[in-house]
Amino acid sequence: METVRPAAVAGMFYPGTAPALVAAVRTYLGEKAKSAAAGAVLPKALIVPHAGYVYSGPVAASAYRRIAAGRKTVRRVLLLGPVHRVPIRGLALPAAQAFATPLGSVAIDADAVDIARELPQVQVSEAAHALEHSLEVQIPFLQSVLDDDFRIVPFAVGDASPEEVAEVIERLWGGPETLIVVSSDLSHYHAYAAAQTIDRGTAAAILALDSALDHERACGATPINGFALCARRHGLRAELLDLRNSGDTAGDKSRVVGYAAFAFTEDECDTSRSRAEALAEPVDA
Repeated sequence: METVRPAAVAGMFYPGTAPALVAAVRTYLGEKAKSAAAGAVLPKALIVPHAGYVYSGPVAASAYRRIAAGRKTVRRVLLLGPVHRVPIRGLALPAAQAFATPLGSVAIDADAVDIARELPQVQVSEAAHALEHSLEVQIPFLQSVLDDDFRIVPFAVGDASPEEVAEVIERLWGGPETLIVVSSDLSHYHAYAAAQTIDRGTAAAILALDSALDHERACGATPINGFALCARRHGLRAELLDLRNSGDTAGDKSRVVGYAAFAFTEDECDTSRSRAEALAEPVDA
């Protein structure tokens, strides 16, 4: 019998009923998202924030609008987010076969799980996923912009090197049917102006595909650093879609949390390179 990981933060981080959640996500994807999806190339990957929707929803939506054109193309989503409650070594998959939100359940890609579990840094941990919000808050957006039959591969990322994270991503890289979503907020609890300065520097580092971010600048630094190695290897181009903080959205400006959204697409300068050539290159830190 299929086991389902129930929604843990519905009603707290985002609306807890389907009608309210549909209305909220539609609003963010429509009026409040800054980037226009029309004519945009379908990204291979996104970096998006994971706070409560009233704080980071508009920023996350600017990235999710970009994949709406891939509604029928994207069939598998690799989700990587940091652990906030249960410390772990490596990357953890859930024991469940699906994740639930008020919008319904999304199946976990069993074949991808089998592939990932061949790696020593990948474990299964029900505890790591039980209350973790960094992955869950992404799912209603995905349910809103993709067809119903997409599957997820959710990784709760703990203590791991960039190379260990990159190895997992490479195993499941796939083609246009596979989207990678890295979940991370930026700086935490600085005054507004200080946070703006810190977050601008972090955004510049991410745009440069820096694989040496620390957790003071991004709570999801570990999955970001691992993804950056892969992005360099595959010649992806990074684009900043939105950069704000909670002082801009729904909080006061005395102690803010930073949020950014990025899209990563194939660099037009590298389109002549074959995937085989890209994969022949070493993944260096």
